[in-house]
Amino acid sequence: MTDLSTNNKEIDTILVLDFGSQYTQLIARRVRESDVYSEILPWDIDEEKIKAIKPKGIILSGGPDSVTQSFTPRVPQIIFDLNVPILGICYGMQTLAEQLGGQVISSDQKEFGYSELNVTSECVLFADLGKKLNVWMSHGDQVQDLPDNFDLVASTATAPIAAMQHESKPIFALQFHPEVTHTEDGHTVLNNFIFKVCRAKTDWKMDDLIGQRIQEIQNQVENNKVLLGLSGGVDSSVTAALLHQAIGNKLVCVFVDNGLLRKGEAEEVMNTFKENMNLNVIKSDSEEVFLRHLKGVTDPEQKRKIIGRTFIDVFDAEATKLKDIQFLAQGTIYPDVIESSGSESKEARVIKSHHNVGGLPEEMKMELVEPLRDLFKDEVRRMGVELGLSSEMLNRHPFPGPGLGVRILGDITKEKTSILKEADHIFIEELIKADLYKTVSQAFAVYLPVKSVGVVGDERRYAEVIGLRAVETVDFMTARWAHLPYDFLERVSNRIVNEIEEVSRVVYDISSKPPATIEWE
Repeated sequence: MTDLSTNNKEIDTILVLDFGSQYTQLIARRVRESDVYSEILPWDIDEEKIKAIKPKGIILSGGPDSVTQSFTPRVPQIIFDLNVPILGICYGMQTLAEQLGGQVISSDQKEFGYSELNVTSECVLFADLGKKLNVWMSHGDQVQDLPDNFDLVASTATAPIAAMQHESKPIFALQFHPEVTHTEDGHTVLNNFIFKVCRAKTDWKMDDLIGQRIQEIQNQVENNKVLLGLSGGVDSSVTAALLHQAIGNKLVCVFVDNGLLRKGEAEEVMNTFKENMNLNVIKSDSEEVFLRHLKGVTDPEQKRKIIGRTFIDVFDAEATKLKDIQFLAQGTIYPDVIESSGSESKEARVIKSHHNVGGLPEEMKMELVEPLRDLFKDEVRRMGVELGLSSEMLNRHPFPGPGLGVRILGDITKEKTSILKEADHIFIEELIKADLYKTVSQAFAVYLPVKSVGVVGDERRYAEVIGLRAVETVDFMTARWAHLPYDFLERVSNRIVNEIEEVSRVVYDISSKPPATIEWE
């Protein structure tokens, strides 16, 4: 159990041990949707960290490796020594079986997609469900021989051992993924583990959490001032509202106009927070500083780090002007921490750094306040609703911390940002007009580092290419490219080429995640 409450009462925690699956965060989110706290740690984390959590149960995630190979991840001994319920999923099942004496093989017939699961034995995980379920498989290896003292629970046509359970201990394993929406009644399977096996309590409630966070902020900050870098995005907006409730006018918001924002966004942010919410907001016009620091830089990671460092430099400068600023608040959320490998794994693989996680200089003069650091995006939005923020603000498409800096491929100039702002504005404006904005999860334009020949009127035009990207997703861990109508895409393309003379061609990105990421950089 983890100490997360204002009165030091420990709350029940389901630990998710991460073996590298694309669905790991989704497991934790599904647990939290049932009002039970869940935390993710890498499989090779220091054992003392696992002990300190005192988990009510442990879920072993899937992963890309094969237990048939040497030196691939294994379940640490501490997981078995704790004597708490264990649920292995996909790779988690395979390494569990292999470590407990079973045999895993690389199957000739790999399973990716839907499969019919036949439940052949009584098992608490399938309580109140039928004997046949449509489940989602994604694996090459499979368990061939059960470990000692394990019973077969369910099979599919190509995986004879698709679910197993220990005869006497609360140890279970599934070859399929109950956490994905494609698995029929997957949420019930997880809930049966959480409540019937782990007997976890529903301690993770948003209204309680807000009160707890307000108290934590007050305890950390005391009578000092806090500087918040306000972007106008969901994360920083909710952070601002939460801090405002906690410390009132001790919060000083600095809105940095870095020249990498969407068209009209600077004016919109100032109007929302300064005029409507009455927050203390200072606008810092820093476009020239950012562009100067980014001049000639083309590497995406380098750009992110430069933008992060420049943000902190600006904050330090503003703090010096304001005097007595000891704390810097950030809207860091849980996926930022995980994707930046901030989880202390010995074999951490950086997907991408975030300006509010991976780009902080060591000499930063202020102490961090990060009240959303353990929340997923949907939880942040739920908190925003409770804090009274508008649904329009909360349901706005995500915008990366580095802004257009990672949507301009190659080096960044003022001319390129101007072109991209116009193209992006046209795309979003047309999505709203066509009532399509809410049907996609994220949509934006990308400035590509290529030129293309076009014909406008009777003249040839050798000009820039703009890429359009729109995706549909539930959790942003996986995403499908949005199948927007052809006539809509044609209208957007025509407007961009006709209204922006520097653009000669528009392309539409039809890549899903994985293998692509949502952002291009």
